[in-house]
Amino acid sequence: MDPSPFHKRDLDDDAEEFIVGWAREFPLHDPISLVVHVNQLRPHGDTQHLLETAVHNYFGYRAKLNRLEFRHLLKQGRTSLVIGLTFLAGCMITSQLLRRQPGTLPIVLREGLIIAGWVAMWRPMEIFLYEWWPLRRKGHLYEKLSRMRVEVRKRNS
Repeated sequence: MDPSPFHKRDLDDDAEEFIVGWAREFPLHDPISLVVHVNQLRPHGDTQHLLETAVHNYFGYRAKLNRLEFRHLLKQGRTSLVIGLTFLAGCMITSQLLRRQPGTLPIVLREGLIIAGWVAMWRPMEIFLYEWWPLRRKGHLYEKLSRMRVEVRKRNS
């Protein structure tokens, strides 16, 4: 065990990847606990409490970052939606104006404008239909990990 363990936000990347990957295997509402085996315990201090606090702080911090990322994604979605709807409306109005023009070129331009308008809606639809829920699921997982029980056991030699 590191003599100056992570108190606030530091956890080894491999350890985080292992813990998060392991926790994903269980249903979100099932309780989990982390058992850490060490070769020796610190001679003074409560190693169990220290490690549990560090793990809780780390995953609490990750949950906070996830909430910020989620809010940013929704803000980006709202902005994209306003831009997309404005562009779509502009394309549809222009398409209607071209409806009065005879010939093949106005027909092609009309259809192209409608398609371009709907393509502009791609990003907001992607955000609101698909991108938010994996981010939210990961946030719930971090919150669960920030509350899990952590147990330290001395390895028998």
